Amino acid sequence: MISCIIIDDEPRARNLLAAIIAQYCPQLSVEASCEDLPSGIKAIRKHQPQLVFLDIELPGHSGLELLDFFNDDEINFSVIFTTAYNEYALQAFKFSAIDYLLKPIQHQQLSDAVARFEKQQAVKAAGQLRTLQQNLNGAADWENKRIVVPIAQSLKFIKPCEIIMLKGEAAYSEFYLTDGSTFLASRNLKHFEEALAHVPFFMRCHKSYLINTRCVAEYVKSDGGFLKMQGGGIAGISAERVEELLKRIR
Repeated sequence: MISCIIIDDEPRARNLLAAIIAQYCPQLSVEASCEDLPSGIKAIRKHQPQLVFLDIELPGHSGLELLDFFNDDEINFSVIFTTAYNEYALQAFKFSAIDYLLKPIQHQQLSDAVARFEKQQAVKAAGQLRTLQQNLNGAADWENKRIVVPIAQSLKFIKPCEIIMLKGEAAYSEFYLTDGSTFLASRNLKHFEEALAHVPFFMRCHKSYLINTRCVAEYVKSDGGFLKMQGGGIAGISAERVEELLKRIR
C-alpha cells in the first residue's frame, strides 16, 4: 500500500478526494485528512507518507510554505497539488514537472496522476517543489525560469534558453543543449510542447521536432526542406510550418 495524506481546508473537498481514492485508487491508504498546513505538517512527521495531496490555497498559508518546515533531505514524499489556479499558474506546474489535480477533481485525473507517481516515486521531490515555488513567485519571464526534466531516476533543471531543440523518440524526447550536450528524457514530445507552450521562441515544426527558433541557423529547401540548427543539429520541418517559422524569425 502507498500511504498518503490529504491537506485541504474544505471538508467537502477532503471527503470527495478520499472517496475517489477509495473507489479508483485502492493501492492508496489515506493515513490522515487535515484542514490546514500546521496539522498537515504534524501528520507528515507522524505518518511519514509517500504521497501528499496538498491544496495550494490554504487559510493563512500557501501550500508551497510546506517547504519552509522541512529541510530538503527530509522531503522524502511526493506532492500532488489540488488547485483551481488559472492557466498561467498551471504552466508553472508543468514547467516544474509537478502533478496537480484541477478542481473539481475527476477520477481519471487522479488515476493518471497516481500512475505517474508510481513510475517516478524514486525521484527526489525537493528540487521540483523549490523550482515550482520560484516559478510561481517570479514574473512571467519564461525565458529565465527553469524547466524540470525527468530522466530515468533523476531530474535535470534547465532554462528554456539553453535548449536548441528536442527530437521525439516514441515515449521519450532527446534534448540538444547549447553547451553541446544531449540526453534522453522520459517524457514524450507532446509533454514538452505543452510545458513550453508559453515560451514564445519554441515551435513544433514537425511531428518529431520541437525547436528554439532563436537557434535556427539555416533553412534548406532541398530534400523536402529541413533546418540546420546551432551546434550542427538537423531538424525536419513540415511544409505547412515553413511560413510560420519565417514569420517568427523575422
